[in-house]
Amino acid sequence: MENDRIFVGGGGEGYTAPQGLLLKYGNRHGLIAGATGTGKTVTLQILAESFSSQGVPVFLADVKGDLSGIAKSGSPEFKLHGAFTERAEKIGFQDYSYSAFPVTFWDLFGEQGHPIRTTVAEMGPLLLARLLELTEAQEGVLNIAFRVADEEGMPLLDLKDLRALLVWAGENAGDLSLRYGNVSTASVGAIQRALLVLENQGGAQFFGEPALELADIMSTAPDGRGRINILAASKLMGAPRLYATSLLWLLSELFEELPEVGDPDKPRLVFFFDEAHLLFDDAPKALVDKVEQVARLIRSKGVGVYFVTQNPDDIPEDILGQLGNRVQHALRAFTARDQKALRQAAETYRPNPRFEIEDVIRDVGTGEALTSFLEAKGAPGVAERTLIRPPSSQLGPITEAERREAMTASPVALKYDRAIDRESAYEILKARAEKAAKEAEQHEAATPTRQAGRGVEWSAGSGRRYTGAHSTTTRSRQSEGFGEAVAKVVIKELKGTTGRRIVRGILGGFFKGR
Repeated sequence: MENDRIFVGGGGEGYTAPQGLLLKYGNRHGLIAGATGTGKTVTLQILAESFSSQGVPVFLADVKGDLSGIAKSGSPEFKLHGAFTERAEKIGFQDYSYSAFPVTFWDLFGEQGHPIRTTVAEMGPLLLARLLELTEAQEGVLNIAFRVADEEGMPLLDLKDLRALLVWAGENAGDLSLRYGNVSTASVGAIQRALLVLENQGGAQFFGEPALELADIMSTAPDGRGRINILAASKLMGAPRLYATSLLWLLSELFEELPEVGDPDKPRLVFFFDEAHLLFDDAPKALVDKVEQVARLIRSKGVGVYFVTQNPDDIPEDILGQLGNRVQHALRAFTARDQKALRQAAETYRPNPRFEIEDVIRDVGTGEALTSFLEAKGAPGVAERTLIRPPSSQLGPITEAERREAMTASPVALKYDRAIDRESAYEILKARAEKAAKEAEQHEAATPTRQAGRGVEWSAGSGRRYTGAHSTTTRSRQSEGFGEAVAKVVIKELKGTTGRRIVRGILGGFFKGR
């Protein structure tokens, strides 16, 4: 096959000539859509293989646990070997052979892959508010907390840092409200409860250090093929907001850190966003606008983003219009809503005089699709009915033993597997509280004792002075600074704070507006 494109399928009686995706337009984004069981996962697999073969690193989420087989070569003993060979001959895939691909396994929970971590500060308040499902008022309090952390030089690395800062903010709500706007203890409490839910879902492991370095997902193997980074997401799908937010954070980090490259001969990285509807379900307009902005601008960084979903209608129209490379598997039209969605999907393709696009989308079988790829000058290609090529790697998952072997041999095996807990907001606030408590104890020890009820207080140079039943040591009160006044409460709370686990945050400065 030609070196300037990746072969997707086509050929055979009743079908079109071989269809391929031009590498120089691989960063123009794409869509893989279709109902459950129509072949989306296999299409994702063959695209990942093809980009890797061309030296392009790939990042994808393995939602169903089927894609780990990319790490292992296919085999003539596979039950579908005959069908694969026949399909390859029919579509003119002369270079078809079996091969394993260089794979790095990742897992937010650190179970089926190397841990992916970021810091709370990197995630930023917008995405964190989305993850925690906060109201507008609660998001405002979260923004204030981030502002205070910046001004006070208190790094927010993991969830215990944020919890400690929120305790401090709650105790200083009055002063903070005068400076930044209303900080209610009710909002602080609601955020703390949401953080507890996130911890119970295992999300705390996502926040901490060492943080993911983008170079480690953009590397190539010694043979020049791009590494395929597979995020284990079968367990992660139990927390869909965490899944969507973590991938969106990664996109924003790519946007923020990578330099402009113009129009490269091939992408620097291809990013597949499976179950893409989770990104937009109930998302506030501000977040959707940010996603649209990332999708529009990140291609200039050499990154191609491919959304994988059941229905194109799951993608906002402004973003859908930017997806120039498309593979549309079958859509079922059993209801009026399905029929409307089918018509809308057909209208987004360049017409083909040989058939009705709406009929093809409804009628294609498993392993078939309607395809349209960008042509010269970035113009959309005519929609074509296409037989998708068979994969070269194993179809289906590898064993746990094979996964562990691949993780042990990984070039990042020793880099991320052990968490690090350096000094950050939690430790800073704890140290301040301990210092204030110690100073208060020393001051109390240097002050004459008071009896319960009506006591006696000694004052140097003025003899004894009688105080009332509810009197306090005025000088002691006045000597406590603003931070010292809440120190005792903070240290008491910090000592009881759970979650000594280490994790790292999620989204970059692009979403923080820095």
